Amino acid sequence: MSVRKLKPITPGQRFRVVNGFDSITADKPEKSLLAPLKKSGGRNSQGKMTMRHRGGGHKRRYRVIDFKRDKQDVASTVKSIQYDPNRTAFIALLEYVDGEKRYIIAQNGLQVDQTVVSGDNVAPEIGNALPLKNIPLGTIISCIELRPGQGAVMARSAGTFAQLMAKEGKFVTVKMPSGETRLILSECLATIGAVSNSDHQLLVSGKAGRSRWLGRRPRTRPVAMNPVDHPMGGGEGRASGGHPRSKNGIPAKGFRTRSKTKSTNRYILERRKK
Repeated sequence: MSVRKLKPITPGQRFRVVNGFDSITADKPEKSLLAPLKKSGGRNSQGKMTMRHRGGGHKRRYRVIDFKRDKQDVASTVKSIQYDPNRTAFIALLEYVDGEKRYIIAQNGLQVDQTVVSGDNVAPEIGNALPLKNIPLGTIISCIELRPGQGAVMARSAGTFAQLMAKEGKFVTVKMPSGETRLILSECLATIGAVSNSDHQLLVSGKAGRSRWLGRRPRTRPVAMNPVDHPMGGGEGRASGGHPRSKNGIPAKGFRTRSKTKSTNRYILERRKK
């Protein structure tokens, strides 16, 4: 993993920091695992804008990712590590011994020609997927299921990882990337290792145009609006808005929005830090 700082030969490149892509081994995706991806521009089925600051952006095709890792006890070989425009992490192309190909989220340290397998009794090595009950304590894990068979839903973005802290009965204790400590059923699958592209947080766009390429439209600061447009708008001169909150009036910066009556609250042992 590495990043490159560009020479300032144009104003947009002066502060630009780009990914070195030194771990990428292929530049063309596997055609059989591509699917079309339609943009909504932040509109719902009625055509009404429900998400602001979305629209435009480069056309993409979706890479079908195997989050379930349900091809158990069948060895596969890592054919390539590839860039995916739909996520911050890199993806790995696996070819199983029976000829089937699948994409998975690539872990840090995953190498081409490495053998990867998922199953109940596989070795806890990087890229392998196995139930939490069979993973040694203290292991760094990622791509974690929340319900058995659901598929990975947690610790999937670039550089993220969780840690297995304890086992008790049918639950295990996992320290999440946010700092939250929670109970997860021991039958759930997880992948060994941290997610790839850990240098993603060091990247710098360099210019507003790159945000447009990624499908993000300009955002007006709430304090520059009128009271009719936003709770933080209005005031004489450059008055800076009062308590930070969203357009819908929900407070921000420290205000907890999780429901106190949510049924899964009992699985959270320690909340994430503010």
